[in-house]
Amino acid sequence: MKGTQLSTPPSPGQARITALETYDIRFPTSRELDGSDAMNPDPDYSAAYLVLRTDAGDGLEGHGFTFTIGRGNDVQVAAIDALRPYLLGRCVEEVCADPGSVYRDLNGDSQLRWLGPEKGVMHMAVGAVVNAVWDLAAKRAGLPLWQFLADADPQWLVSQVDFRYIADALTPEQALELLRDGKKGAAERATELRRQGYPAYTTSPGWLGYSDEKLVRLANEALAAGFRQIKLKVGADLEDDIRRCRTARATIGPDIRMAIDANQRWNVDEAVAWTKALAEFDPYWIEEPTSPDDVLGHAAIRERVAPIRVATGEHVQNRVVFKQLLQAGAIDVLQLDSTRVGGVNENLAILLLAAKFGVPVCPHAGGVGLCELVRHLSMFDFVALTGTTEGRAVEFADHLHEHFVDPAVIRDGHYVAPSLPGFSAELRPEAVDTYRYPAGAFWAADLAHRQAETAEVPA
Repeated sequence: MKGTQLSTPPSPGQARITALETYDIRFPTSRELDGSDAMNPDPDYSAAYLVLRTDAGDGLEGHGFTFTIGRGNDVQVAAIDALRPYLLGRCVEEVCADPGSVYRDLNGDSQLRWLGPEKGVMHMAVGAVVNAVWDLAAKRAGLPLWQFLADADPQWLVSQVDFRYIADALTPEQALELLRDGKKGAAERATELRRQGYPAYTTSPGWLGYSDEKLVRLANEALAAGFRQIKLKVGADLEDDIRRCRTARATIGPDIRMAIDANQRWNVDEAVAWTKALAEFDPYWIEEPTSPDDVLGHAAIRERVAPIRVATGEHVQNRVVFKQLLQAGAIDVLQLDSTRVGGVNENLAILLLAAKFGVPVCPHAGGVGLCELVRHLSMFDFVALTGTTEGRAVEFADHLHEHFVDPAVIRDGHYVAPSLPGFSAELRPEAVDTYRYPAGAFWAADLAHRQAETAEVPA
């Protein structure tokens, strides 16, 4: 943990942010091959985690993180630390009334912006801090984030969006019209959401390192849990993919959707050939068939593999690339990520762009806490923006939820609507104590064990 305390006392009666503390949290998921895919064979699911503390005296804190898969956390935590001076001393009430002010300030530092701009490690750090501000704002309002957003005035929501670079595709006036239309029937949809939840699909059976036996067992468990779509990782070996897809389709039957995900493995022509080779198994979409930055490549793949859908977004760097994917007609499904871009503010822009172009959003989730966060964004979209779940589902992977104070819960294939105030980003203290790297209880014991094994090896 790294923390810096505020040295200047606050003005009387005005609560301030007094500390931004960072934690490097890593889980040893690579040992069971959880999360394994064609590009990431041994991920250790990790989070660069932060806590905003205040002197408000109400006990409320802002929690945020960004997801990595191991050693990248060294860099990611350092990037969040670099943003600390922008938070310390800020008025809590002003920040919570306008999270966009933090978003604009963090993106506006010209020397840090040079490292992007608005992309990569620095932008992910901005997203983690911005999400922590939204967590604090929703807690102070006593509402889960999805409801905090759904209840918000449309004009205020528009003020939270940065339209720079996207106004040729979506103007503030158009965004306001979309949000005002989304208010119609919102109360009824919120009631429906609380009763029924939001549709989910699961990737849990489909990790590339799993045996066929484990795939079949987990696919059957997914059916029993009410899921109507599963996803398989592909892209390392075609014959292996054909066998695994055949096994999965035989297990789930013809009526359950099966998506496939190449995790950016292919060139354009290779993506087309490989996808067509798997077409007999009726894949619902091919996900990340090539580089997430290749807009025209995605457009070419989509044209050539239709009617199989093309989906991408979990590694798309910002609203500008999403704008181009939509303008080029390059994707059928938009897969935003809660921590890849600049936090809630930029994800509002992306949701509005998708609504403008009529493209369904099926967010990326899994990892560390991504399920916990992104459900709020999709639930807001349903309640107060698009008003539909048609063709939409949020990804679910059944890993690490027990470490969160407000974990994602699935009931009959649907995400249960969160009711606790905030953005559901807070880790349990015992999880932080155990999995802090390298000094947490798990990693300290792991190091001692490895040192003991080394000492036993004869020279």
